[in-house]
Amino acid sequence: MICGLDISTSITGLTILDPETGDILYCDHVDMRKEKNFFKKAEMIEKKLDYISYRFHVSKVYIEQSLQSFRSGFSSAQTLSLLSKINGIVSWQCYKIFGLQPQYLAAISARKLVGIKVPKGQKAKEVVMKFVIDNVEDFTVEYTRHGNPKPGYADRADSYVIAKAGYINERQEAQNPN
Repeated sequence: MICGLDISTSITGLTILDPETGDILYCDHVDMRKEKNFFKKAEMIEKKLDYISYRFHVSKVYIEQSLQSFRSGFSSAQTLSLLSKINGIVSWQCYKIFGLQPQYLAAISARKLVGIKVPKGQKAKEVVMKFVIDNVEDFTVEYTRHGNPKPGYADRADSYVIAKAGYINERQEAQNPN
């Protein structure tokens, strides 16, 4: 099974795909917004990874590469540092739980591989969410009373894109072994 993770300090998305068909077998998120303790956040993700390890035989783990530099209007140095820490901890948890070294994919590369183009001026999360809702029948979304996706579903969509990009990458490598 292929595991895709969209790691964040607030909500982490996790998707498991069938390695033969690319279909979603499991898609969920861990909501850590109410937890202030960094280590308890990491523990929450570890519990979900343990749960996944009992349900599925994960053979590949793909993680969205954490941001490496500043961009105007985006994360602060403190947020980037915290994100790198949790990314490292979750990477270690994946190695410990699944016995696998995670592979890292840049979000832009993953979206491109899956066929998602984010037009200038549009938010990537919204474009990804719309693409996944419109193109992936196994992907379900719960909405607020105002018609917006509930928190966590955009993270699920992002984790799906990482997993699907990993799946596509595996297929391409199998077809072109050199």
